[in-house]
Amino acid sequence: MDGTLPSPWHDGERALQRSVGLEQRMEEVGRKVVRPYMPDQHRDFFAQLPFAVIGSVDDAGDAWATLRAGAPGFLYSPEPRVLRVALDTEGDDPAKAGLRDGAAVGLLGIELHTRRRNRVNGSLRAVAGGYELDVAESFGNCPQYITVRDWSAAPAEPAPAQALAALGARERDLIGTAATLFVASYADTAAGRRVDVSHRGGAPGFVQVGPDGTLTVPDYPGNRFFNTLGNLLLNGRAGLVFVDFARGDLLQLSGDAQVILDDAALPGAERLWRFTPRRIVWRGGALPLRWVNR
Repeated sequence: MDGTLPSPWHDGERALQRSVGLEQRMEEVGRKVVRPYMPDQHRDFFAQLPFAVIGSVDDAGDAWATLRAGAPGFLYSPEPRVLRVALDTEGDDPAKAGLRDGAAVGLLGIELHTRRRNRVNGSLRAVAGGYELDVAESFGNCPQYITVRDWSAAPAEPAPAQALAALGARERDLIGTAATLFVASYADTAAGRRVDVSHRGGAPGFVQVGPDGTLTVPDYPGNRFFNTLGNLLLNGRAGLVFVDFARGDLLQLSGDAQVILDDAALPGAERLWRFTPRRIVWRGGALPLRWVNR
């Protein structure tokens, strides 16, 4: 490890990399692939997307994950260290409180029909018509565990958001049949707040819902960055969003997560994490997009 340069990983990420015997190797990998700017390939990629996944943190310190849609081009990069998000804040999106000038956010660009995904984390600046994201970290991810889906535009017909006291049958059914979720997490480090949002996928039903509403999520072998789980080791707050891809509904959850390192009881998992929601929001028809499995 080169002590003259800051590590691309924080203490939580390094702890998990150390637990699998890859700390030094991942230090070398991270210095190559985690950049403070977006390569041109990523800049072009974001500009063709019809939606993005965003992670934010509200004033209470709760993490939220959300999806925002727009005509391709609503994300664009005027230069490698800036990504412009040409959207106004949606009124009933619980993630909106964390989308403010100077706030740290994470953004995931993902094409479900090609299984490509790239991530960019940084801080927001409010500008006319939306935000500019000043890039702190930019990196790509592999296509593992992404269900292939083709998208089409749909009328924007959002219903009023519903704040729920507990998961009901509708919410449990969506979670219990999901092959995809997105999770926002964050850690406060000496270098400042780092917010991340990432994709998790598996066979339909890979997330288990307990009688008390606790979710158990398997952690399958991946790129060993451990961005999400590293954040959860340092700070257990997380935000999850499940998507009804056929209807455009969003189920947004914010709560507390715990990493279980010594229990991989679910098939194929190396470890688990458990999530207990404290705040639950259902947003029917929130997305003007629909997807079908290929």
